Amino acid sequence: MAKLTFISKGAEADILLDPNWNGIKAIIKRRGEKRYRVTKLDIAIRRSRTIREASIIHHAKEAGVPTPLIYRVDPDGAQIVMEYIEGETLRDILDIISPEDRARYFREIGRKTGLLHGVGIAHGDLTTSNIIHNGARVVFIDFGLAEMSDEVESQGVDLNLMYRMLISTHYNYTKELFTVFKAGYKETFDKAEEALSRMEEISRRGRYIERE
Repeated sequence: MAKLTFISKGAEADILLDPNWNGIKAIIKRRGEKRYRVTKLDIAIRRSRTIREASIIHHAKEAGVPTPLIYRVDPDGAQIVMEYIEGETLRDILDIISPEDRARYFREIGRKTGLLHGVGIAHGDLTTSNIIHNGARVVFIDFGLAEMSDEVESQGVDLNLMYRMLISTHYNYTKELFTVFKAGYKETFDKAEEALSRMEEISRRGRYIERE
């Protein structure tokens, strides 16, 4: 058995690389036990969240959003085995690619976000750390906080996360990138204006709380 390589630790799961899962590279997302929870409840929560995430990834792919292929879902072990996506996160390359490529990627991210929202998926952690540049594609990863929701509030939260991430991490390009993101978003989501208006409202709420 090949040795697993630890990649990262999130709030609720560890991400591991298996270099030889059935002869291919694979990512294993494993939700570890939370000792502060009652054991029976902890098992139920980890099981349900594993099933939910796998289901949402499947729905996203059906909607035309590039996501990792799922090879195996183990609800009882609270883990998902999925495709290893070659490439780098957009967060890591945004400062070194051309302005034309930045604009092209963000328009496409906007389009794919519109497809997600159009089928009732809110990503929950929509940042450049969770989008991988893979050749000509942008691949959305980490749906651990995602939910099935048609609510404009959830859509607005997604958009606000992206906007705040741009300000905090890629502030030199915030205006130009969010402009092309919005253009792409409007191409694929017929309720885009409503979601963008809610994003602005959420942003105002946040500034008000910060002043308080």
